[in-house]
Amino acid sequence: MLDENALISELSFKAIRSSGAGGQHVNKVSSKVELSFNLNDALFLDDEQKKLLHKNLKNKLSKEGLLVLQCDESRSQHKNKTIVINRFLDVIKEGLIVPKKRKKTKVPKSVKKKRLEDKKKISEKKINRKSPKVD
Repeated sequence: MLDENALISELSFKAIRSSGAGGQHVNKVSSKVELSFNLNDALFLDDEQKKLLHKNLKNKLSKEGLLVLQCDESRSQHKNKTIVINRFLDVIKEGLIVPKKRKKTKVPKSVKKKRLEDKKKISEKKINRKSPKVD
């Protein structure tokens, strides 16, 4: 259904200097990896898949339809690249899941009857709390 190698070939990567602790090494090595994927220009996704991904990933996409993921978990650029690729594939697979249609169900008569009976009992209980009227 989904050709992962074809999708990976459409990705573009950028190596950035990672923030955080690491001493002098962090200042001279670009180990953070930024993955970007243009959903609108994707060749290996058909129009239905693109619409579904736009709908399901609307919070993660930019206005131009660009999906950007970053990873700086490891000190190794190669490890970060594999981590971000796996993360990307998970996001795409999750976004392509079609939600099930909701089946409308009818509330059973017994449930309605029980609710009305409970309502009457509570009403009577509150009425009995009041002091009697003396005319």
